[in-house]
Amino acid sequence: MLSADETQASLTGAWRLMLGKADGLRLLDLSADGFWNSFFAIVVAAPALIVGWVGIANEIGDPNAFVGRFGMLLRLATVDIGSWVLPLVVFAVVAPRAGIGGRFVHYVVASNWASAITAWLMLPSALIRLFLSSASQISSLVSLLLFALSMALTWRMTNATIGKGAAIGTAVFVGMFIASLLVLFGLQMLLGISVPDDVGAQSLSGPFPG
Repeated sequence: MLSADETQASLTGAWRLMLGKADGLRLLDLSADGFWNSFFAIVVAAPALIVGWVGIANEIGDPNAFVGRFGMLLRLATVDIGSWVLPLVVFAVVAPRAGIGGRFVHYVVASNWASAITAWLMLPSALIRLFLSSASQISSLVSLLLFALSMALTWRMTNATIGKGAAIGTAVFVGMFIASLLVLFGLQMLLGISVPDDVGAQSLSGPFPG
C-alpha cells in the first residue's frame, strides 16, 4: 500500500497533467513498482465509485430484495473495473506497433491516477441521484456537464503524457475512449445488466447514454 504522501504526489502529478502541464510526470513514479502501484488508484477511487454503484443498483436492482441489489452492485463494480483495466491491456498490445511503446508506462500510470480524480469529479451527480431520486433531470444535467469537463481534462492528460503532438495524443484519447465503450457495453451485455435510458450507463469516466 502506498503512503499518504506518495498517493498525494501521484494525484498532484496527474492533476497537473490534466491541466496540460507535462511537468506533472516528474511527480509520478514511472518505475516498475510505480507502474503496479498506480493501480492503487482504484482503491482511491472506490468510495466515489461505490456511491454511484449503490444509486444505480437501487434503481435497476430488485427493490424488495437486498441480495438482488447487492448482486447488481457487484456486477456494476465488475463492469467499471473491467472498463478501467482491459483498455490498458489493449493499449499494451497496440502501443509498440503504433510507435508509442516508450510512453506506455507513462500513460498507464498517469491514466490510473487521473481516473481516480475523474471518479471523484463525478461524485456530485451520483450523490444527487442517490439522495434525490426525484431529481433525475438535474442529475442528468450535472452528469453531462461533469462528463464533458472530465473528457476535456482526460484529453489534456493524454496529450501531455504521450508527448508526441496533439494529433497522436488525440488519436490515443479517441482510441482509448472507444475501447472503454466497447468493454463497458460488452460487459453489461455479458452480465445481463439492462440500464434504462433515464439512468444511463455508468463507467469510471462518467455517464454514457443508455
